[in-house]
Amino acid sequence: MISIESDLGKNTYEIHSMSKAFFPHEDVRITECDIPGNDTSHTVIKAENCGKVGKLVYKSDTGDMFEIEVPADDRDELKRTIYRELSLRTGISLPWGSLTGIRPTGMVRKRIESGMSDEAVMNDMRSRYYISQEKLQLAMEIAKREIELMRPLSPEKNYSLYVDIPFCPTRCLYCSFTSNAVGRDRTKVEAYLGALKKEIKETSDIIKNKKPDTIYIGGGTPTALLPEELDELLSTLKEYFDTENVKEYTVEAGRPDSITVDKLRVLKKHRVTRISVNPQTMNQKTLEIIGRRHTVEQVAEAFHMARGEGFDNINMDMILGLPGEDTEDVKRTVSAISKLGPDALTIHTLALKRASIMKEWLVENGYPETADTAAMMDIACHGAREMGMKPYYLYRQKNMAGNLENTGYATEGKYGIYNILINEEVQDILALGAGAISKRVDSMGNTERSANFKEVHDYIAGIDEMIERKRRLWVYNED
Repeated sequence: MISIESDLGKNTYEIHSMSKAFFPHEDVRITECDIPGNDTSHTVIKAENCGKVGKLVYKSDTGDMFEIEVPADDRDELKRTIYRELSLRTGISLPWGSLTGIRPTGMVRKRIESGMSDEAVMNDMRSRYYISQEKLQLAMEIAKREIELMRPLSPEKNYSLYVDIPFCPTRCLYCSFTSNAVGRDRTKVEAYLGALKKEIKETSDIIKNKKPDTIYIGGGTPTALLPEELDELLSTLKEYFDTENVKEYTVEAGRPDSITVDKLRVLKKHRVTRISVNPQTMNQKTLEIIGRRHTVEQVAEAFHMARGEGFDNINMDMILGLPGEDTEDVKRTVSAISKLGPDALTIHTLALKRASIMKEWLVENGYPETADTAAMMDIACHGAREMGMKPYYLYRQKNMAGNLENTGYATEGKYGIYNILINEEVQDILALGAGAISKRVDSMGNTERSANFKEVHDYIAGIDEMIERKRRLWVYNED
């Protein structure tokens, strides 16, 4: 364990995130307290030219202890100071430097749009955050592509609609989302869909004078629903929203063991334009370890089934850093996906969140929490480019293996527009269902949020409150 004593009285999140990046396998805990001055019993690293300072005292289980003076009133300089000193002590250079935010491409995009040259953007980001050259070039490439892809859109005239289906055939070991195994008793599913249909009906007119230009149905696994349930849900959406004129209509089919011809035909009937068939890995042993009750062969069968039903924009997901996998396993997954020929590939880095049961499982079963994810990322990204794909969106999460990122790749014309819009926060998002978070972006670019209850029973019981929250966000809060 790494314990940190802080006398700042603030910026706990930044201190924890920056420190955890250097000590990913340790339990990092922060205690707010007064720290006596003039203590020479341990190493003291002095801050320079930063005005008012505070102190952080790091203590490990092995007895190692050192103190860092940090700026008290400058959050960015605080993170830079922690980064410099921990990098010096550990010999580790993080690919994203001191940047703990989840949207680095947005920072680059805004600088480009302000008129800064490429060189000026690179120099500014490097000096401010110590980001590696490789990650800076990736962020620049994606930011420029996002600018081009968003150019035809009119965020002030449109919004995106998100619908969450928090059910799956089984719960994956790594999952921290609101997800419930369907099982044989579908009473909960029926009750949930009833509440969701009410939310659809009651919120369809909340955002005035705008229409959806993308629709995204995620979860969970939406295709865990029965064909008739899926048909009724999409029919309800069509009744209350303009689903016929959207630029993109995505359904996360996800688990191949949930995909059938009947469900695919329901999606086609409702003009869904983009789906996902997500293996996460094409190694059978790993699939069994992480609790995905399907085979590698079923992934290929589901993919070919979707192609046979006319779907010409299919995304596949893979996760780097799954238990027991090494670079050879990643090569096999990339090779198998390449042979199928998807239109897009989303490369995720495993993020071990407290809500997932994998963290405990890894310890109990003797697996290391992380592998050589940097090398895995190189293999996967190279494979995506070999398939003719280009990176078009990127986001980061807390506790990501290797302090890396999630990146979406796609072939020309198959980019997921919703993925860009949700990450860059340039457009309103009306989000329905358990755990969904609506976002309202005002004329100044500021974002306000309204979150639905995460648990299914809370969502069903509190549906009227969820609807009222959205009314407060839009109807009572218009510019």
